[in-house]
Amino acid sequence: MVTDPLPLQVAAELFPNGISRYAVGGLLVGLGATVIYLGTGISAGASTFLESTLSYVSGRSRFQQYVSSRDWRLVFTLGIILGAGVYAVVYQGGVWTTDVQPWRLLVGGIFVGIGTRVGKGCTSGHGVCGVGSASKTSIAGVITFLLVAILTAQLVAALGVSP
Repeated sequence: MVTDPLPLQVAAELFPNGISRYAVGGLLVGLGATVIYLGTGISAGASTFLESTLSYVSGRSRFQQYVSSRDWRLVFTLGIILGAGVYAVVYQGGVWTTDVQPWRLLVGGIFVGIGTRVGKGCTSGHGVCGVGSASKTSIAGVITFLLVAILTAQLVAALGVSP
């Protein structure tokens, strides 16, 4: 009986659906961040893009700093949402659904929202753009994101928590 070499066995275990979807997804995210940076000189962090939409409904100075760039930021944010929707319909045969209880999504979203403000950015801004530009702050942030995510996933698995 012939078995795959150990690296292939490990890859198959880590990526049971294959690695190509992650590689293509990462390539597209990187390409999108590059296009935004080359076109505007601004790092494509999703939390700031979402925050800029608040300038349409709030007069607070915090949000008004985005008035001059909010229109293209809104288009980019809508593109993220539409891109995910198109992928779900074309490649997954329908809209994306989850078994996760709505209250858990809400609480998780609140933690992420607070974390992005405290950490001065989100995983996309720090992880893709910040690490890509060798920002020490972003590298520290990404290490923290990953450690907390790994610990949380291990704790949830150990407790047997399900959606």
